[in-house]
Amino acid sequence: MGSASREALAAAQSVLNAQSSSLTAEVGVQLLDAARTLNSHSALRAAIGNPIADAAAKNAVVDRVFSGSVAPAALALLKTVADSRWSEPADVVDALEDLGIRTLAITAPAGLAIDDELLAVNAAVSSNAELELALGSTLGVADAKAALAQRLLAGKASSATQAIVTHLVSVPRGRRIGELLTEAAKTVADQSGLTLATVTSAHDLDAARVDRLQKSLSSSYDRPVKINVIVDPSLIGGLHIQIGDDVIDGSVSARLSELRRQLAS
Repeated sequence: MGSASREALAAAQSVLNAQSSSLTAEVGVQLLDAARTLNSHSALRAAIGNPIADAAAKNAVVDRVFSGSVAPAALALLKTVADSRWSEPADVVDALEDLGIRTLAITAPAGLAIDDELLAVNAAVSSNAELELALGSTLGVADAKAALAQRLLAGKASSATQAIVTHLVSVPRGRRIGELLTEAAKTVADQSGLTLATVTSAHDLDAARVDRLQKSLSSSYDRPVKINVIVDPSLIGGLHIQIGDDVIDGSVSARLSELRRQLAS
């Protein structure tokens, strides 16, 4: 996103948080539905995301398309998005997706960790090449991929996680399925006041080591950190940590690669 879109998204998130008491899970689903609608209709996306169009005119478009079919809280958030100035129309789809996921996080029942469910789905998909292809292929039909996701998750994941996953596989917009699920988990964690750190290790980490890592990273980033552990034997040893845009690569495989580069130079 460009700077204008980042500012517009931050403002929309502030409005969302201010209205949290009036939100329902239905609003989150409707925002995701709206994101898919704009993604599939370029003229509508351009009308609402036009950076130079009059806000009143854009709000009128929102009313014509969505009034009566979405809850008042969803309509108000759609108008907030339309009122804003976006770097490019495509960013409006990203914004509605973000707001929809955050709404589902806000309205989740106490004790439900949607981010953990999304990470579990990611682990299951990434371990099955056939399933990863079926859900992530750019050649797949959106409705078929959504139906497959619903069948796989029925009775195994919350309705909020089902809504997020079916949305993501329907409109990947050039993103890989693993990236989609991980970024959605990060968004859910962020809405809960947490930063998600992905720690890749050659071996399973015991609870004590995960706890030490969590405390160390939370102290370094001055914000509570949630650890997502991935086991990848190809690392040989050590850890690869990604948190936000930061990467800390202390794996043996990385050190060996660096040594090979030095010897070859």
